[in-house]
Amino acid sequence: MAAPDRAATLNRMVLTAQLVERGAVRYTPAGLPALDLVLKHESTVSEDGQPRKVSMEIKAVGVGAITRPIGALTLGSHGSFAGFLAAARNGRGLLFHVTSLSADPTPTAIN
Repeated sequence: MAAPDRAATLNRMVLTAQLVERGAVRYTPAGLPALDLVLKHESTVSEDGQPRKVSMEIKAVGVGAITRPIGALTLGSHGSFAGFLAAARNGRGLLFHVTSLSADPTPTAIN
């Protein structure tokens, strides 16, 4: 059997977003810390040469060491969240598993 095409097996997502919800630290059956999150993203992208406004909220989770930097973020903070997509625990929909974070050092003014 031939080796799978690397591009066909890639599952990587990077999203610039705002932390709008964060649950309490919980622990997986394996004993790892986990944090449930909701991230909000807004942007304008180009689709078929036309501008399109995108506004969404996505459920996410951080498991293991990443819970420390996520836990240190204040609600409303912006950052670049990277990770992968997997089926949600309930089997319905997708869940963004955050594996790395670059916090935006620039404070955002709220009017």
